[in-house]
Amino acid sequence: MGVSGLDALSLCMFLCLVGVSPSWGAVDPEIIAAQSADRVFYIPEQPSVNFLQYAGHITVDQSQERALFYWFFEAAHKSEDKPLLVWLNGGPGCSSVGYGAAQEIGPFLVKKGHQIELNHYAWNKGNSSANLLFLEAPAGVGFSYSNNTYAPGDSVTAWDSYNFLNKWLKRFPQYRNSELFIAGESYAGHYAPQLAEVIFDQNKIYYSLNDSSNYINLKGFMLGNPSLDDETDRKGMIDYAWSHAMLSDKDYQSILSSCDFTRSDSNQTEQCQNGMANYYRLYSMIDMYGINSPTCHLPTNSSHSFFGRLPSNRTMTSKFRVPAAGAGGYDACTSDYVFEYFNRQDVQEALHADLNKVPRPWDLCSNQVGNDWNESAFSVLPVIRKLLDGGLRIWLYSGDADGRIPVTSTRYALTKLGVNITQDWTPWYNQEEVGGWTISYAGGLTMATVRGAGHAVPVLAPDRALLLVSHFLDNIDLPRAAS
Repeated sequence: MGVSGLDALSLCMFLCLVGVSPSWGAVDPEIIAAQSADRVFYIPEQPSVNFLQYAGHITVDQSQERALFYWFFEAAHKSEDKPLLVWLNGGPGCSSVGYGAAQEIGPFLVKKGHQIELNHYAWNKGNSSANLLFLEAPAGVGFSYSNNTYAPGDSVTAWDSYNFLNKWLKRFPQYRNSELFIAGESYAGHYAPQLAEVIFDQNKIYYSLNDSSNYINLKGFMLGNPSLDDETDRKGMIDYAWSHAMLSDKDYQSILSSCDFTRSDSNQTEQCQNGMANYYRLYSMIDMYGINSPTCHLPTNSSHSFFGRLPSNRTMTSKFRVPAAGAGGYDACTSDYVFEYFNRQDVQEALHADLNKVPRPWDLCSNQVGNDWNESAFSVLPVIRKLLDGGLRIWLYSGDADGRIPVTSTRYALTKLGVNITQDWTPWYNQEEVGGWTISYAGGLTMATVRGAGHAVPVLAPDRALLLVSHFLDNIDLPRAAS
């Protein structure tokens, strides 16, 4: 019997089966069918859980046959009352499924031997939690695809992500009025503000038309070790390496005297390029993304794992990968385990990954997307200022052991942004321990460091990362005293 032929009792039972609460109002049969098709009942090796999950594709450009892949987890308790949080990883070209979901903040962590462990610090747990939507963007990343050649870049990614989100909310209308937050790390420092700006501008248009059907209830975004401004990103990298005794005085002075970080790579001198090459060689020896962390020494370790594997000829503005390892037991080879797991046919079938349209192995990062990237804003600080003035809540956090987009880069960027400080540098606490330092700015902007964490903060400091997002969602200051 088709969905349209269900009687009242059968419809109620069917709604419960696919995870749609009848108390959320009348639901169109086509919506029920779409949600049912995306329902993930179980992924291989998964422990039992008390929340629902969904995964699948949403077409964002019909003419170009371009579709983005998502993996969604309801909040573990009272999901209908919780906000919706969209997570984006960076690169550009890296997978939010492979990093954010499987190694950082998702409910399932991939471990050695294809084992799946529950993440006790998942962001969909607890009172101050969220419904988690992991988006693989742009097309060409992970299970997302385009059947026609296109030029990836900042603008097309923002608009594709917006079209995805609007269509996803039509597929899951029970979240249309939920508060929406965006979070991510690294090059998501571009993705999140740019997506937020599109939502912000489109909301104004729909408001003027008195059209609430496409309104998205955006409240803010939260960024970890974000790329914000090419000038401050690069200057902060160099100063951080020298101040942490990794760069010699000679190379440091050579870079400072020969490089103009306000200019693009093509306008740099040969002396500058040589100095930067010496800088990048540092990270063929250690992990750039966590300078105190071990590197993976598996003989099979390859391009899908990026711990300490930066080639020495990378240019000054080369984009960055997001290596990570599972919380609750650091393992520098976790990216290898994730690569193996998501290339299992039974895993891909469970997640509804349409491999007929993805004629390549799944990978954590797409070299093709990264190499083809044709538009990258020099700075997103004007966008952040616009959205801050527009009333959005914006938090930045920075693991202080990251060498790729270090805390120095973020601090320089905030100085360049020029927003008035309302509460200056002060420690924040995670129970009895100092979790880091924080500073508050006018208009709802907060910056926090995370002591001892690297580029992917939830990896080495999962408890502190959970505390951060909880306070961000609740819009309350971080604890200023031990508890």
